[in-house]
Amino acid sequence: MPQRAHITSTEAIEQFRSQLIVYLSKARPALEEVGADVLRLRGWLENDQRMVWESQFRKRSKDLEAAQAALFSARIGNLRKESSAELMMVQRCKRSVEEAENKLRLLKQWNREFDARIQPLLRQTEKLHTVLSNDMVKAVAHLNEVITTLAAYAERGTRLEAVPMVAGPVATPPAAPADESETKP
Repeated sequence: MPQRAHITSTEAIEQFRSQLIVYLSKARPALEEVGADVLRLRGWLENDQRMVWESQFRKRSKDLEAAQAALFSARIGNLRKESSAELMMVQRCKRSVEEAENKLRLLKQWNREFDARIQPLLRQTEKLHTVLSNDMVKAVAHLNEVITTLAAYAERGTRLEAVPMVAGPVATPPAAPADESETKP
């Protein structure tokens, strides 16, 4: 005679199922937000920052030209000799233009490397999103079936215990295990 499973409650499976649903409801939007953040970052690098630093480069170049013109006119003019303030202004403007050039160069490098660095990570998040959207939804449905099946089995077992057995051939019971707690029906 096959041994019956001793099922008293499906509460643990139900609790796991509900926690899985909560996890899915939080994880999927978080992954979608990551994808949106990547797109915003790409737009920020390609458009916003490029325009800012191109504008800064033009402005700083004009400031440098103005400072050089003031220095040149001071040198040409016989009225006075160029001042140290004018020399310092030209040097400051040159450094400022160099900074803008470096920022533009760095920005172009980031734009070139963006896809190579981000795409592998983005693919991983997309795979996880697929697992959460497909496989985990199937897992929740499967857990529902398991809970229903186990509840029906437990119900059937309690009905069998309530019905007295009809006298018939007596089967020899299997050898009793060493632990008494394992023999409970």
